[in-house]
Amino acid sequence: MMTKTSHTVFIFLMAVIVVTSFTVLLIRGIPYYQTGKEERAFHADHELLKPSGTIAHGAGIFGTFFMITGMASYMARKRFRFMSGMGLLKHWLEFHIFLCTLGPVLILFHTAFKFGGIVAVSFWCMAAVFLSGIIGRFIYLQIPRSIEGRELSLNEIRNTRNDIAGIIRSSYNIDDESYNVIINSVSYKSGTYSNSPFLRYLNRRKKDKLALSSVRNMLKKSNLPSEECSKIMSLVRNDIKHNRRIEELDTMQNLFRYWHVIHLPFAMVMLIIMAIHVGVAILFGYHWIF
Repeated sequence: MMTKTSHTVFIFLMAVIVVTSFTVLLIRGIPYYQTGKEERAFHADHELLKPSGTIAHGAGIFGTFFMITGMASYMARKRFRFMSGMGLLKHWLEFHIFLCTLGPVLILFHTAFKFGGIVAVSFWCMAAVFLSGIIGRFIYLQIPRSIEGRELSLNEIRNTRNDIAGIIRSSYNIDDESYNVIINSVSYKSGTYSNSPFLRYLNRRKKDKLALSSVRNMLKKSNLPSEECSKIMSLVRNDIKHNRRIEELDTMQNLFRYWHVIHLPFAMVMLIIMAIHVGVAILFGYHWIF
């Protein structure tokens, strides 16, 4: 299992690889990409950067390999029991996101920023998969999970809640008025906002922001040491976040199910057209450097 430090390094290296790959390829090819389509055949870099060129063709091959590997490895880790002990699922998800971000970046340069024909359908499906993946990642993070990445039930989430009232009463010398401000700020009131999930989301965060502000202002007026004020604020933030996750759990779970309905068909169409494209390329003798 990764330590916190090694996990941070893991995430950092993946981000650096994606950003560096994009930057290097863009700087290398920007004069060519700015050239008109009719004039590219006369550009000095045409044999390297055209879709069948040495660099662009290689980018397409590696991009396709990374995307297929990213999807297949994550699906295998989720579905096959014998892989359950091979690292945490959330780390596999992060690796999946990395490969399925790096892959589209490379394929973008494989196209030389020119799209047409049936391959364009695959490209825009890939773009839809990538963008929906960002949305899916956001929804995924809103659903509380165990350290292994397993989704927690509502009762499990409630059982992880701290007894903030007891902690503050026993650990901090605070007056009754300040105590009531803190307890009211973390009180859980369900179903008081709107029937719209989006409006509930916005209104809940507005309420939470006002609650944190009231606690912060109260602590500034108190005689507590700054270190104790910071600890109380941390407790309040965690409890508010906990309440919000309880309230939003059902909505986020439903959104995640709907997200799969959108994400997976785009991915399947992309893979099918990609397979046809690769097959046709091989049939016509585009074997890259081999």
